[in-house]
Amino acid sequence: MSEAAGENSQRVRDWLDSGIPTLTGHSDGPPLIPPGTAASTARRHTDRIATTTDGRVRLDGARLLSERAAFTGSRRGGTISAGRHCRLLPTADGWAAVSCARPDDPVLLGALVCADIGDDPWPAVADWLRTHTGAELAERAELLGLAAGPIDTVTTKVPEPFAARPVAGLRVVDFSALWAGPLCAHLLGLAGARVIKVETPARPDGARRGDPEFYRLLHGGHESVVLDPGDHIQRRALRELVESADIVIEASRPRALAGFGLDAAEFAGSGGTWISITAHGRASNRIGFGDDIAATAGLVARPDRNTPLFVGDAIADPLTGLTAAVLAMSAPADGSGHLWDISMSAVVAATLDSGSTTVPADDSAVVAPRRREPRGVAPESGRETAAVLAELGVRPG
Repeated sequence: MSEAAGENSQRVRDWLDSGIPTLTGHSDGPPLIPPGTAASTARRHTDRIATTTDGRVRLDGARLLSERAAFTGSRRGGTISAGRHCRLLPTADGWAAVSCARPDDPVLLGALVCADIGDDPWPAVADWLRTHTGAELAERAELLGLAAGPIDTVTTKVPEPFAARPVAGLRVVDFSALWAGPLCAHLLGLAGARVIKVETPARPDGARRGDPEFYRLLHGGHESVVLDPGDHIQRRALRELVESADIVIEASRPRALAGFGLDAAEFAGSGGTWISITAHGRASNRIGFGDDIAATAGLVARPDRNTPLFVGDAIADPLTGLTAAVLAMSAPADGSGHLWDISMSAVVAATLDSGSTTVPADDSAVVAPRRREPRGVAPESGRETAAVLAELGVRPG
């Protein structure tokens, strides 16, 4: 067997073990093995984490890619995402992914197509896209704050980690929400870090409304703080909490936390590790979620080389969470800090190559998504706020 054939065989085995083929393909068709090396990349990340933690954290990265579906029971839907909030639709010059996951998205989609779309936005959106290009969609979606864009080629690079370092005993302040950032925080917590989740009264983590056991899996054993940056005392507490951290995780566009008076570059310059997870990089104002990001970065299945189909369940999220954890578990040799600019679309695109294609999976070889049992209790929102403020020496107003 040639080296190339061996690598392709391993790629297929990793995909089969991941559970992703059961989430890829038409609902009434066979499971599909996607293109690219995302499952193999995820396994390399967890292998590195196991080595970095001296075996304390041993997980199968490939299986983590489909883990949420094991809790939610999501199934493949072809051009409709496993979570049913995103669709692949033809444009005037190709295909695009459009998400409708937030309560305000139907109104924003109405603004996109300049029409009253009623309770079901999809017919009007599909009609509009047929006469507009992917570039027009991307431009208008960015202005409106919609998670949407054309399937395209991404050239942004994924940063390489420094030398591995232990994180046991370090303080992690986690501003992130949903899946990618919390998975990174979860892995750091398993490695022995103290994780403090921070939310604001106006922006709680939307994942709290999702599957409670999956939320518990990612947040069990963490602390929860709720602080209002609009209150000057709590804003100061927020700043002091960040200053006390060794690692900060956030998944917002830079202007969001800058509005809270937090400076990522300054934090990194003082010796801290700042994990910045965005849809398309800190220089971009585009937003995105796991399904639309993966598709727009090019990770789609094309069994007939024509219509693209979703791969997995929001696969950009767990793949990015694993990447972020590996980067957080590394540091410059001189002890300086670092600001990691992690583009989710770049993380996905880095797993793609021109040599792999979509093929049907052998049903007997496909592994269903598997769940790990949660450990510990996910904290109620704000449970540790008073204790953490007292630890910082800040008296609430």
